[in-house]
Amino acid sequence: MAKQKRKVSEVTEKKKKKLKASAEETLLAPEAMPGHKETHLQGGAVCTAVQDSDPELSPEEKRILERKRKKERKKEERQRLREAAVTTQNLPARHSGAELALAYLCGWAQKRKDWRFQKTRQTWLLLNMYDSDKVPNEHFPSLLAYLEGLQGRARELTVQKAEALMLELDEAGARGPDPLLLAKAQRIRQVLQLLS
Repeated sequence: MAKQKRKVSEVTEKKKKKLKASAEETLLAPEAMPGHKETHLQGGAVCTAVQDSDPELSPEEKRILERKRKKERKKEERQRLREAAVTTQNLPARHSGAELALAYLCGWAQKRKDWRFQKTRQTWLLLNMYDSDKVPNEHFPSLLAYLEGLQGRARELTVQKAEALMLELDEAGARGPDPLLLAKAQRIRQVLQLLS
């Protein structure tokens, strides 16, 4: 039994060595290998494929060899693209969180049938609704209408946060009037009146 196992492992090791050697030869000089055919692709890349009639390689070995060649071709193609700087030119412009959240709000206000809830957009709106720079005055009425439908824990937290901000602004208002704080206070009052 032990002799059989040693014999099997020796055979598999010989096959692995043979496969590795043939793969290295193919990667170095694929056109010199017998049993291969060449096909030309766009961009001048040469693709070699193992013919099925090659008696030296098993189907598994052929598959492994093809995978290695394919990986090398992809690597070369990526390198060529990097050199041509194509990847950096075709990147689409990414929108900021503010733009996406305001588009989400406008979508809710205009097309409620096609609108879909998105927690990240709602969270952004709830965190930035008191800042007139982030949520402009023309969007605030839509936001108030959106807040009417707010339910559950989000509603409770919004009320708690608004009350805490109101107390904070009352303390800051005692020190002296600030126009930015007054605008913020007005928005907080509107939210509290709506949700309370």
